[in-house]
Amino acid sequence: MSDAYVRKERADQLAQAAEKLFAAGVMSHSGHANLSARLEGERLLLTPGFVRGLRPEQLATVDFEGQVLEGELQSVSAEIIAMHSAVYKARPNVGAIIHTHSPSATAFAVAHRPLPCRTEPMLRFGQAEDVPVVPWGPRGSDVSVRGIADVLERRPTTAAVLLANHGLLVFGPDAAATAHLVVAIEESAEAEIAAAAIGGAVDFPPGAQEAVRAAIARVTS
Repeated sequence: MSDAYVRKERADQLAQAAEKLFAAGVMSHSGHANLSARLEGERLLLTPGFVRGLRPEQLATVDFEGQVLEGELQSVSAEIIAMHSAVYKARPNVGAIIHTHSPSATAFAVAHRPLPCRTEPMLRFGQAEDVPVVPWGPRGSDVSVRGIADVLERRPTTAAVLLANHGLLVFGPDAAATAHLVVAIEESAEAEIAAAAIGGAVDFPPGAQEAVRAAIARVTS
């Protein structure tokens, strides 16, 4: 496949993922988010500074060092290239990244509390463990980027992190899978907060992860 074909395909996927997030109602009042997809040669597609009504042709191509190779970025997006690049460098299997200020997940980030995995959608969509918290650092700063890299090294199987006092960062094999996990995490955070009013959420029984995997295998085999 040509580079232009791959770029168009992944730009389409990011636009569809952004639409899904709004349709699912997991966005903050401002609608703030940034989405990216990996390209060959240490490059990525990145949203230009807004995602509501995003069109594929509005995405910019940048390299991991922050240079804009094609398209345009607002300064607010240029600040977060290093954050996305850090994840791609640490996780060669990651194909897409989504950052949001989803309200309930952000509540856990503001409280500096990991989000437990206590809902089945989190198990099914790739986060079968607590979502860890990355210590706060100024947006796009070396402190913030190092914090993300450190948590990814310590937690090699997590597919999401909470950015302290900031929001949610989720990553997966492609844009669709990543968007599914964003929705699952936000729903789980909502459920955790609601359950606290009636005695608190309860952990899965032992073997739950294996049981879910077996159920998925039976359906897909």
